[in-house]
Amino acid sequence: MEARSGRHVRWPLVGLLIAAVVSVACSGGGLADPEGERPAPSGSAASPGPSTTRADSTTSVAEFEQDVADAQAIAERYWAAQFKASGQRFQPVKRITPYQREGEVSCGGQPLPRNNAVYCSRGDFIAYDVRWSVAAFRQVGDAFVFYLLGHEYAHGIQVRLGINYSFTIQQELQADCMAGAYLGDSVRSGALTLAEGDLDEFREGLAAVGDDPDQPWFAEGAHGTAEQRTDSFFRGYEQSLGACDLG
Repeated sequence: MEARSGRHVRWPLVGLLIAAVVSVACSGGGLADPEGERPAPSGSAASPGPSTTRADSTTSVAEFEQDVADAQAIAERYWAAQFKASGQRFQPVKRITPYQREGEVSCGGQPLPRNNAVYCSRGDFIAYDVRWSVAAFRQVGDAFVFYLLGHEYAHGIQVRLGINYSFTIQQELQADCMAGAYLGDSVRSGALTLAEGDLDEFREGLAAVGDDPDQPWFAEGAHGTAEQRTDSFFRGYEQSLGACDLG
């Protein structure tokens, strides 16, 4: 995958690893805010990396930080354009905050655990465990950063639009669709260019992140089955935001 800056972005998606990484990233969505607000979970823009696989554990923290910054910038430009087109004023998510220790960052008075990433509506920020995220980045590649930020940023957009579903799974599948639209539209606009095989690898990885088949769909923290999540993401990727039930 190639960004407009010319830096090559590979998405070497390792199915089982992605399943572990992204499902953990999204677990923050189940945190309850004392005021009834939930930090919503996992998944920002274009970035860089060598044309070879990122799964060799040689990527630096500096590259990771640049990818996060690039992803954030693309997400902000994308959503600013969407809001402008609909005649609305856009406010970016206030900050993206890395943390290293459990409890170092709190959302609505509740400490965030390790191995996690969340969007916190009470304070309007995205927070992620930087050690866990860098380790996943080194094993999975840039796709982890793009999907992680795209999904989390989508939760911030849901808050801005006043979207609040009764069940977690509804919120999560819509965020997957919105993340797909953000990536698909960025490809169509030329902000990102897919390298051969990237889309198939991404599809394979996404298929591995679903909930356990035995988990009830109405359970708090449910994100959807592998089929549901894949369908939601690629519906957004292929059909843009009109497919995401934004009203």
